[in-house]
This record gives sequence, C-alpha cells and structure tokens, in this order.
Amino acid sequence: MKLLINALEARDKLTDEEQAVLMALPAKDATFKAGEEVIREGSTPTSSLLLVSGLAARMQILPDGGRQICAFHVPGDFVDLHSYLLNQMDHGVQAISEVRLVQVPHSALRNITETHPHLARLLWLLTLIDAATHRAWIASIGKRAGAERLAHLLCEMLARMEAVGLAEGNAFQFPVTQADLADALGFSAVHLNRMLQELRSKGLIKWAGRTVEILDRPGLERMAQFDPRYLNHGQKPR
Repeated sequence: MKLLINALEARDKLTDEEQAVLMALPAKDATFKAGEEVIREGSTPTSSLLLVSGLAARMQILPDGGRQICAFHVPGDFVDLHSYLLNQMDHGVQAISEVRLVQVPHSALRNITETHPHLARLLWLLTLIDAATHRAWIASIGKRAGAERLAHLLCEMLARMEAVGLAEGNAFQFPVTQADLADALGFSAVHLNRMLQELRSKGLIKWAGRTVEILDRPGLERMAQFDPRYLNHGQKPR
C-alpha cells in the first residue's frame, strides 16, 4: 500500500491515521505473467486490484481481434477502482510484463468511503485522473503527429513514475513491446519504428532494453506540447 500512499500524497497530504487505514486494508496477492488477462471484459469483480510491480494495460478488443490499449498502469495505480461502482466491466486489463497486484475487497473500499470522507475524495480523484488521462490520449491520437504523439506518452510515463518514486533521474523502466506501443498510439509497427528512430536521432531519448532515458526533457516536452496538469500532481487540499 506504500505505493498507493505515494500516489495519493502526490496530490494531497495524508494524516498518520489515514496512512494507517490504507496500510491495514485487507489485501490478497495475485501475480500474472506477461500477456495474461488480469480482468476479463464482461466480468463483475468484487474487489479492485492495486498494481504493486510491473506494467499493465487497460484495453478493448474489437470483434475482428484488433486491440486498442486505452491506458498503461504503473505501480501505485488501481487498475479497476471504478469496478467498485460498475456492475460489469466494459473493457479488460492485461499484464504487459510480469505483474504483482493486491486485491482490495469492495467491502473494504465501501467502509473507507463511509468512515473517512477525505480518503473517499482522494479515491474519487484517482478515477477522475483516469478520465483526464483518457481525454489526453484521445486528443493526442486525434491531433498530434506521430513523433509528437510518442513524445507525449513518454513524457506522461516519466511524470507518473516520478510521482510514485520509480524514476531515476530522467530514466524509468517501461517493459513494453513495439506491438504494445503501436496498439496504444494507433500506429503500425513500421510507423512506430520510424518514430522511435526520429526521437533517437534528435537526441531526445535513449531506449535500451526495458529502460527509457529522456536525454533532453525540455526538448521532448516542447515537441509533445506536454502539459502535465491533467495528472493533478502537486499537493493541494482536496
């Protein structure tokens, strides 16, 4: 739960009591290998899953088998907090790398909303940030050119990793395949490779294995026209 506390404290200050409440949440570990389905579209979960390690993706599968990745989830994210109120999942979640999650019963989340209104507001905030991130992705896919679209995603991932203490300088672990990136950005594999080469040739990024290093962060942010306000980082009373 420490990563969840980090994610919340990136937006507001938690009291010692609130941190203790989160640390005491009943939770059951679950692990999935890369490519495994974490949550099935159409299912009716009775718990929400908090990502502890690895990378997961929220996605929809079209009738012809095409995959659209709608969000990447980093440690500290609830991958399906909204399932607490939804009757049925309208999308699925897949492990992009090997992941470890903890299952938090909806009954425990309900108890928090009834007894700790400030924590309830912060959990609500997480779902609002999910929605804001979806809007940012839609705008990016609809209006940004290829290299700018990829640059925006990398700027976002660095900011999100920083918020939970998982970035080292301007470098972070991003264990995606080119197929994953293509399905997130609306590219073909060939076009994605060209966009990666463009960012490398401009001296903006270095990508070795699973590690992405932003070599020129101001330059990448300018290319992407990146405005991190939608991530709602910065402690403010909520």
